[in-house]
Amino acid sequence: MSFTILMFVALAGLVGIGVGYYLRFLITLGKKGSIELEVKRTLLVAKEEAGRITESAKDEAAKLKKELSEQEKEKEREYKSKESRLVKKEEFLDKRQSDMDAEFEDIKKKIADIKRIQETIAEDKEKARKELERVSKLSAEDAEKELLERIEKEYEEDFAVRMQKMETFGAERLERKAKDILAASIQRLASSTASDVLTTQVSIPSDDLKGKIIGKEGRNIRSFERAAGVELIVDDTPGTITISGFDPVRRQIARVALENLLLDGRIQPARIEEMVQKAKDEIKRIIKEKGEQAAYECGVFNLDPRIIGILGRLYFRTSYGQNVLQHSIEMAHISGMLAEELGADVAVARAGALLHDIGKAVDHEVQGTHVDIGRRILQKFGANEKIIQAMQSHHEEYPYETLESIIVQTADAISGGRPGARRDSVENYLKRLQDLEAIANSFSGIEKSFALQAGREIRIFVTPEETSDVAARELARNVALRIEQELKYPGEIKVTVIRESRTIEYAR
Repeated sequence: MSFTILMFVALAGLVGIGVGYYLRFLITLGKKGSIELEVKRTLLVAKEEAGRITESAKDEAAKLKKELSEQEKEKEREYKSKESRLVKKEEFLDKRQSDMDAEFEDIKKKIADIKRIQETIAEDKEKARKELERVSKLSAEDAEKELLERIEKEYEEDFAVRMQKMETFGAERLERKAKDILAASIQRLASSTASDVLTTQVSIPSDDLKGKIIGKEGRNIRSFERAAGVELIVDDTPGTITISGFDPVRRQIARVALENLLLDGRIQPARIEEMVQKAKDEIKRIIKEKGEQAAYECGVFNLDPRIIGILGRLYFRTSYGQNVLQHSIEMAHISGMLAEELGADVAVARAGALLHDIGKAVDHEVQGTHVDIGRRILQKFGANEKIIQAMQSHHEEYPYETLESIIVQTADAISGGRPGARRDSVENYLKRLQDLEAIANSFSGIEKSFALQAGREIRIFVTPEETSDVAARELARNVALRIEQELKYPGEIKVTVIRESRTIEYAR
């Protein structure tokens, strides 16, 4: 019984499976038919769309072909037009060339005709000259000479009188013109003629400060004089200390340093050296400003800054008691006015006058006259050669090469020759002091030297590493002998050689 049931169940399962597969087959056949219909429908739609696109492309292609054809015809017409113009231009050029060739041939013929005419004229002149020489029995040179001699003899007296009148009148007129030019130039410029002195006064608020300036056993005043290279005169004059020295640069450095020390109140050797160094830096700045100011005032531009710096040093230099920089500025103005009157180069005349004494700024340091030193300075720093030619002849050491050189020499004579402009005795005195220092500095191992007490003492500071104590004594003797041999002076001159060693360390 159970087996029958199992068989029935198995049979029923097989029937169910078979029915399932049949139903699935039917469903699959239905889906396949619907897909095929959908594919056929899609193909029909695609064919219709492709037909429309093909028709549209054919229309577009036909339209584009028509446009290209029209453009090609237009370009062809343009090319034909250009070709026609080129042909006409070529024909015109050919005609022009033929006309020019014809004109050239005509000119060649005319030139040949002119040459033949000139040759004919020359031959006729030569024949006429020979015929004239044959008739007169004189050559052309002899005839010219005889004619000139006859005219000279006939009008000799008239020529002499006229030449004498012209010479006298010309000399008087030129002299009058020269005086008018010089007078006008001098009249247009009025400058002060104050001369520099050899001392500088420094006011102090209280006479009690004089003791601090002198210091214990005079150590402060000695340190100041050694550092600044001047002499301090602390006398009974109330409220005043006098700085004495022949070098105006040193006097100005000493004045600035002393005034700063008085304001600071700490007067001691170390502070003195510091203030003197600061004063030197301040004077350097002033020198630069004075050089630039002088060049701007005189209208002299495009100078090398190093020339300006050397020019500014003339602010502290004197010549026969006359300030050299002020003298140079005055000369520049006079030279400019003379150049305007005479039609010379005004810029070159002004520059040559302004720089004519630039060598005096370093003449105590470099060998040679101040003219030669000035020429070397200007050549070294690229100054215009015309300016050098203008400045080098103001003492007639070099020939006058240009009109501007004569103008500069004349302006120098005008500026230096005015009443009160110069003091000869002061210049001679300063030269003696400079010669005194020059003798000392000519020896080896010298660090610096200062002429003090109006030239009655020369203090020489030597480098301790190069000079021993024994050599210092020998140096003092040799300097004294040189001074006796080379200088003329009243009384005696004290030679002091100072050898000082310093060792500096810093505690940090």
